[in-house]
Amino acid sequence: MPRYTPEQLAKRNASVWTELQIILAPIQFIIFLIGVTLNTLYANNIGHIDFFWISLAILFKTLFFAILFLTGMYFEKEIFDKWVYSPEFLWEDIGSTVAAFFHLLYFVLAWMGYPEKLLVMEAYIAYLTYVINALQYLVRIILEKNNEKKLRVQGDI
Repeated sequence: MPRYTPEQLAKRNASVWTELQIILAPIQFIIFLIGVTLNTLYANNIGHIDFFWISLAILFKTLFFAILFLTGMYFEKEIFDKWVYSPEFLWEDIGSTVAAFFHLLYFVLAWMGYPEKLLVMEAYIAYLTYVINALQYLVRIILEKNNEKKLRVQGDI
């Protein structure tokens, strides 16, 4: 279900925010892979991973998630004239909000003194919400690229 008009598509393709997200998203994915790996090693007592690394990994993951969320807000404002929750990006934004909640919840629980075992499980939940949200965006990219090809064939762009 494409959501870009030809005019919005032209704006998207010319936007600095599009380029920035193309650069940052793979970095966030690498940080995710490192975090999940450390979390799994720690949870299964493989190697001698200090819990400090679990928290540091999710901290970096949360920071990159926030950066991508903020650049996405500027993108939405530029393309759809709404900072967040534009109708065209509603489900992706809801998914991002849920993922952000679970990323931040890790730090709230840590601050409240919850045990490391629970924090490791919470980190897995945060990572899972990221994966679900990332899949939403990947599906959208595939649909939009197919729509862009269709518009080109029709001569609309």
